[in-house]
Amino acid sequence: QVQLVESGGGLVQAGGSLRLSCAASGRTLSSYPMGWFRQTPGKELEFVATITSTGLTTDYADSVKGRFTISRDNAKNTVSLQMNSLKPEDTAVYYCGATRIFPGRRSSQYEFWGQGTQVTVSS
Repeated sequence: QVQLVESGGGLVQAGGSLRLSCAASGRTLSSYPMGWFRQTPGKELEFVATITSTGLTTDYADSVKGRFTISRDNAKNTVSLQMNSLKPEDTAVYYCGATRIFPGRRSSQYEFWGQGTQVTVSS
């Protein structure tokens, strides 16, 4: 079992930056590709980014490509999402997840999830 806890969300103005972190306990993350998804009220989870277990390869949704960067530190058992040039449409609850599949672009491919962290971008 893997427990995931996200942090780093908050309120930021459009054009600003935030860095989300996902910390794991219970098991090492080093064997899992990891991903970030987001969700707004009434909508399904939306894929944001994913990274291989080694951290050497990443994949992004077109809507965030060039603005967001996913990274990981297997020694610290963490995964991060650096979000730059934020837009109001990035407002959502952001979730990290662990999967056995890369690239995992569907939420059904993920085994473990965190509780989410709210990101709000004001215009």
